[in-house]
Formats: sequence, structure tokens, C-alpha cells
Amino acid sequence: MKLWQKDHTDTAGLVEQFTVGRDKDFDLLLAEADVQGSLAHTAMLCYVGLLTADELEQIHKGLHHIGQQIAEGAFRIATEVEDVHSQIELQLTQEIGEAGKKIHSGRSRNDQVAVAIKLFLKKEIKEIAGLAATLFDELQGLSERYRYHLLPGYTHLQVAMPSSFGLWFGAYAESLVDDLELLAAAYKITDKNPLGSGAGYGSSFPLDRQLTTTLLQLGDLHYNAVYAQMSRGKTERFVATGIAALGATLARLSMDICLFMNQNFSFIRFPEALTTGSSIMPHKKNPDLFELVRGKGNRLQSIPNELALLTTNLPSGYHRELQLTKEVLFPAIETLKDCFRILSFALPQVQVKEGILEDPAYRYLFTVEAVNDKVREGMPFREAYRAVGNSVEQGSFAYEGFDPARHTHEGSMGNLCNPEIAAAMKKVLQQFALV
Repeated sequence: MKLWQKDHTDTAGLVEQFTVGRDKDFDLLLAEADVQGSLAHTAMLCYVGLLTADELEQIHKGLHHIGQQIAEGAFRIATEVEDVHSQIELQLTQEIGEAGKKIHSGRSRNDQVAVAIKLFLKKEIKEIAGLAATLFDELQGLSERYRYHLLPGYTHLQVAMPSSFGLWFGAYAESLVDDLELLAAAYKITDKNPLGSGAGYGSSFPLDRQLTTTLLQLGDLHYNAVYAQMSRGKTERFVATGIAALGATLARLSMDICLFMNQNFSFIRFPEALTTGSSIMPHKKNPDLFELVRGKGNRLQSIPNELALLTTNLPSGYHRELQLTKEVLFPAIETLKDCFRILSFALPQVQVKEGILEDPAYRYLFTVEAVNDKVREGMPFREAYRAVGNSVEQGSFAYEGFDPARHTHEGSMGNLCNPEIAAAMKKVLQQFALV
């Protein structure tokens, strides 16, 4: 029997199977957060006089015991129980008796689930930010290590101008800073408390929502009870947008790696343990790891759109489709974390080729340098451009003595601005309380 079920009613098995769907698969991820929400809610109920001190002591002792089971991986949702929230309440009641039946006073399943999702997402966002910070540090370290190791720069996939591995690694480090700014905006919205909004219309009980906000260590309230419920789905979309931005950066980095590992480029290599072979071609060393990050990162970019389509044009109030946001977003979070972990493992093992630009195939990389030299000597830019262009057409262009240290403006090869980018990362990480 379900907690919400009336006497003498039953739910057809097919209907139950359809409406519950895959919810139980993801509910265990919310178990710890649901216990946290119940601890805060019941402490508040005692404060406003709806529980006695003795009842609160029993309830908290029971909830902490369930929390320990969750931490140890011993907690399960029984087959006949609807969801994790019901399982915790039923198990608590079995352990402590009548006091367990009182924990739902002043609370709806709607705000109970909403706050559990907020707490879960807040924790996951912080973990993602920490993983991004680890990869950022590795990229910055590689940028410094290879700051003057030259690399062809491309536009339209055509040889363009000299670049460096320092610039290339550093570019993806700074990209993570902007991505985390977007995730930080989602974190700020996630860090709000919907508990106490009930089914979306408040309660006649004298609830103290500021107290539960403090106890849950959330930054602020979702004040309006109707909007507190409307934030469900919206919060998930904002988090997904931040995840998608990070996924796009990781996918683009991985595409570069796949390209640079190609034998026609041969700019970088990785140890054989990080590549895979072919069943028919003995020479193959395939970048499967990076191809999968590319594919997974690209899939992550679809998540905000999927959530937007799922929640588009819903009227105010709770709707059962919101249950489906979990099966869209929760696996995406795990996918992104896996991508960060594998890249942080693999990237420090990169082997960079030396002397790449000595290949005659890259001689036209230096045409802009030649134009700039003529401008320094007093020739107008357009005339200098024409003169160098004519030498290219005639096959007589040559350039010697390229010096990357001459590129001294902010963000160029000789002035990577890595300390400034590190300061920007530190500033954004402060928004997650990580530094």
C-alpha cells in the first residue's frame, strides 16, 4: 500500500509500472539528500511545536541510522514501496514507531522531492567544479611547460600562423573558466530552498522556512510557494546548460587531440596503453578514449534542449513529467564527471613533438611575420601585404629566424597570461565555496 493510498483502493499493476517507470533507478541517488531534508524539516517541526523534544530525538536517531545505511551502501527500496521517500518514512516508522508517522506534517511529496533534488544537485555541481579545477591545473601546467614549443595555427583547417602548445593548452584552460561561470549561475539558483512550499500553495502550519534554509545550509529561499514548485525543472535546465558548456569544451579539446594524433599531423602522441589497436591493421593506435569523450561531450549538449522540450508550456503547479527530468539529467552528470576523470588521467601523459615548424609544409605560416617586419621598416601595411603575397605566388617566399618571444601582447605566445587566467579561475571557484 502506498503512503498516499486510501483504504479499499488499489493501483493496477500496469498503471503503476508506467507511472513509476525508471524512477527507482535514480531514487537511490537522492536517499542521502532526502534524509538531510527530513532532519531539517523535523527539527523545524519541533521548533514550532508540532513535535516534542522526545519525538525529535527518536526521529533523528532513526534518520541518522538510515543515513549510515545509505553511506554504507546497505539501503534498499523494497519492491512494494513506491519511492525512496516512502522507503525512508516506512523504515523509520518500523524502527521507532508512531513518531515516524509524524515527519510528513507540513510537507508535501512535491517540496520533499524538490529540496532533495536541490541538495543532490548542489553537491554534484561542486564535485563537477572540483574536477574541472583539476583539469584546469593540468592544462595550465602543460601550457607553461610547452609555452615555446611551436605548433601550426589553422583557420578553415588551412595553415594560418604560428602558434604554440602553450597557447593551445592555455586556451582550453581559460575556456573552463567561462564554462564554470555558467555553472556557477546554475549553482546559485540550485542553492535555494523550496521546502515548506508544500504542494505549491504553502501550509496552515506555522512553518519556519528560514530555519530549514539555515539548517540545510542553503543560500536563500524560494520565497513564493507557487514559484518554489515552478523552480522544479527550471533548476535542472540551468544545471544542464552549465554541463553542456563544459561538455562542449571537452569535446572540442578531444577533437583537437584526435586531429593532432593523426599521422598526417603527428604533433602529439600518447603511450600505447591509452590507445587501442585494430583487429586487422597491426599498425593502428586509435584514440578511442578521446573519441568517446568527444561523443559524450557532444551528447551532453543535447541535454538542455531535452529538458526544455520536456517542460515546455507546463502550467504552474506540479506535473508528473517532472519525474522524467531525473533520468535525463542524472546520467548526464555522471557522464561529465567520467569525462573529466579520464582526461585528467590521460593529458599529463601527452608527448609533444619538437621542431614541427621546421617542416617545409609550414613555410607559409610566417607570411604575417614577414608583412609585420616590412611595416616595422616603414612600409605601409597594404604594400607590405602585396609584396609578401607576390613572393608567395612566385614561389620565392622564405622566412628565417622566427622568434615567439616577440609576441608580447596579452594572451600571445610570449605573454600567455596564465597567472591572470588562474586568478579568474580562483574567483569563479569561490562561488562554489571551493577556495
